[in-house]
Amino acid sequence: MLRIENLHSGYGRIEALHDVSLDVSAGEVVALLGANGAGKTTLLRAISGVQPVTSGQIRFEDRRIERMPAHRRVLLGIAQVPEGRQLFAPLSVEDNLKLGAWTRRASDLTADIAGIFAMFPILSEMRHTAAGALSGGQQQMLAIGRALMSKPKLVLLDEPSMGLAPILVDQIFNIVAQLKRSGQTILLVEQNARAALAIADRGYVIETGRITVGGDAATLLADPRVQSGYLGV
Repeated sequence: MLRIENLHSGYGRIEALHDVSLDVSAGEVVALLGANGAGKTTLLRAISGVQPVTSGQIRFEDRRIERMPAHRRVLLGIAQVPEGRQLFAPLSVEDNLKLGAWTRRASDLTADIAGIFAMFPILSEMRHTAAGALSGGQQQMLAIGRALMSKPKLVLLDEPSMGLAPILVDQIFNIVAQLKRSGQTILLVEQNARAALAIADRGYVIETGRITVGGDAATLLADPRVQSGYLGV
């Protein structure tokens, strides 16, 4: 579904991604691991179209998209759950969900909103509450729900456990597991490497803007470099 080849991207004269290549097949959960500043979020932003690419290719369903505007990538089926949630804080839970479906007709949204509320019952109870008044865990649920409202083929999920208490982290990863069982394709950026690899099919490690290790999840869990650098072993 997604293939990235020899991708370079940066901020001004500072290059943040160096010759990055990876792929994600339909129905897979692929984890992208790395320390703060390694380039994880920059890569997701490059895929979704809000970070310029200097060279290399991004192919989505065998179509080159690296020069395509971000809104057109949403129309193709790419949705990002950004780091830090980035909700529309003054707007209600329900209005945030509707904004996630800006590509679709309003008359088609009732069943999908009901589906999101079935997945996240607490959001149903707070449907008229301003998003900024939600707890961190509730905001993360809303951010995921907002992305799903566009009916994406690929979800870019950026640090879903950031700033959450351990019990909420478990809830969020249970949601990711539920999405995986439904066949949703996910590229997951996560610093909690053990939790990410427990749910992923495959994974990559990015260090200072370069992919240094890649393989199936079980292989990465057993890799001494991953164990020492990311699993505390």
